[in-house]
Amino acid sequence: MLTKIKQLFAQVDMTEGRPWEKIIAFTIPMLIGNIAQQLYNTVDSIVVGKYVGDNALAAVGSASPMLNLILVLFVGIAMGASIMVSQYYGSKDRENLSRTVGSSITLTAAASLFLMVFVSMIIRPVLRLLNTPDSIMDWCAAYLFIWLMGISGSAYYNILCGILRGLGDSLSALIYLLVATVINIILDIWFVAGLNLGVAGVALATVIAQMISAILCVFKLRKMTDLFDLKFRYLKPNKENLAMVLRLGLPSGVTQAIFSLAMVVVQSLTNSFGEMVIAANVIIMRVDGFAMMPNFSFGTAMTTYAGQNVGARKLDRVKQGAKQGTFIAVGTSAVITGMILLLGRHLMAIFTNTAELVVLSANMMGILAVGYIAMAITQSLSGVMRGAGDTMTPMWISMITTVAIRVPLAYGIAAATRTHELPQGRYECIWVSLLISWILGAAITMICYRLGRWKKKAIQ
Repeated sequence: MLTKIKQLFAQVDMTEGRPWEKIIAFTIPMLIGNIAQQLYNTVDSIVVGKYVGDNALAAVGSASPMLNLILVLFVGIAMGASIMVSQYYGSKDRENLSRTVGSSITLTAAASLFLMVFVSMIIRPVLRLLNTPDSIMDWCAAYLFIWLMGISGSAYYNILCGILRGLGDSLSALIYLLVATVINIILDIWFVAGLNLGVAGVALATVIAQMISAILCVFKLRKMTDLFDLKFRYLKPNKENLAMVLRLGLPSGVTQAIFSLAMVVVQSLTNSFGEMVIAANVIIMRVDGFAMMPNFSFGTAMTTYAGQNVGARKLDRVKQGAKQGTFIAVGTSAVITGMILLLGRHLMAIFTNTAELVVLSANMMGILAVGYIAMAITQSLSGVMRGAGDTMTPMWISMITTVAIRVPLAYGIAAATRTHELPQGRYECIWVSLLISWILGAAITMICYRLGRWKKKAIQ
C-alpha cells in the first residue's frame, strides 16, 4: 500500500507511453487543483454577496483586474521556470535543474518585496483612474491592501507549483491546494459571517490559505533530492539561469499583463454602466473561471508534455500529443458549454438573491458559452509552443486579440449603440467583444502552430 501511495505522488515521465494517457493523467489532478484555486475567489464572492450585499460583491469584482495585473510577474516567472524544469528534466540535466529551481526561488522573493512596497502606495489613485464608484472605493482599497501584504504566499505557490508541474508532479500541488482551499472557506465564513470583517475578511482568509499552500510546496520540493539539489549555493542569483527564466517567462507574463490590462480598460467601461452591471460581470467572471479551467489545465499539461519531449529530442511525439491533447480539450469544453447553456440561471443564483441580477448574468453568460471551445484550441496549441520554448508567438497572438480586437470592439459597440435611453450604449458590448476575440484568437493560433516556428526554439 505504501509503495502505491509513493507511486501516486511520483513525478510523471511524459516522454514514454501513449501521449493521450500521459496528458490526461497529468491534467486531471491539475484540473481539480485549478478548480480548487478558483474557489478562492468564488467563495469570496459568494460570502460577500450573501452576507454583505451586492455592492460588496461589486467591490471584490472591481479589485480583480488590478489583482490579476499585479500577479503577471509571477505568472511569467512560473512559466519560465516550468519550461526550463521540464526540458532539463527530459534531458536529465541535474545541475541546470538545480540552478533553475534556486534562481526562481530567489527571483520570487525579490519580486514579492518590490510589489508589496510599490503597489500598496498607488492603490487608490489607480482605482480612481478606473472610475471605481465611491460607494465601493473603500472596500476595494482594503481588499487590495491586505492581499498585497500577503503577496509572497500567492507568489511562491504559483512559482513552486510551476516547478512541480515541470517535473511532471501535478498531484502534490493538488493535495496542498485542497487543504488550503478548505482552510480558506472556513476562514471566509468565520471572518465575514462570524466576525463581521466584511470585504477585508475575505482578503485576509485568502492570504492565510495561500501562505499555507506555499509552505506545503516547499516541504515537497525539499524531499525531491533524487532529481535536484535545493542547497544554499543554488539560491544565490545565477545570471545565466535568471536570464533564461526571464527570457522564456516574460512573454507569458506580458501575455497575462496584456489580458489583465485589457480587463482593466474594459473594467472602466463596465463601471460606467453602474453597480448592477459591475456585479453581473463579477458573477460571470467567477463562473467563467470554472468554465475556463479545463482549457488552462490542458494548456499547462501540453507545456510540460512538449517541454519534456523536446528535451528528450522526440519532436514527432510532441506533434502526436498536440493533436490528441487538443482533441480531448475541445471535447471537454463542448460538454461545459452545454452545461452552461442548460444550467445558467441556477449557477448565477448561487452568488446573489437578486432576481434581476440572476437573469442579467445568465443572459450574458450565454453570449460567452461557445467561446470556450475556441479557447480550448488556443490554450492547447499555445501550450505546445511554450513548452518547446516559443513563448513569443502566444504573446503576439494575445496582443492582437486583446489590444487590437477586444478593447476597441468593446468601446466601439458601446459608442455605436448609444441612445437617449442608453447614454452609455448597450452593456452587451463587454461580452460580445470578448467572444469575438476568442474565436479570432483560435484561428490565428492554429495558423501559427502549423507554420512550425516553435520547433526551432528549444533551450538545449
